[in-house]
Amino acid sequence: MLPQFGLSEFLLIGVVALIVVGPKDLPLMMRRLGQWVGQAKRMANEFRGAFDDIARQAELDELRKEIEDLKKNNQLEQAVSDLKDAEREINTSVMSSETSGERQT
Repeated sequence: MLPQFGLSEFLLIGVVALIVVGPKDLPLMMRRLGQWVGQAKRMANEFRGAFDDIARQAELDELRKEIEDLKKNNQLEQAVSDLKDAEREINTSVMSSETSGERQT
């Protein structure tokens, strides 16, 4: 993180910059410094955006996997349901044949 500067530190930096650069070139230097800071912020935002995109993609991949697992689980439940229906039909037909067999005797 950035160190915390107080008013006295900024004044000291300003005075040193004024002495080193001179009053004529100081506005040009400050403009360039502002441009560099702006570029650094844009690059940091792009970098952060790329990481956010990667995180979102990872979440989407995880959700897709969960959906596929749920679909497979749903198919298994459907197969179990179909088997239970077939068992009921067989039991019903066996009972009806036993009942009709008892009636004939």
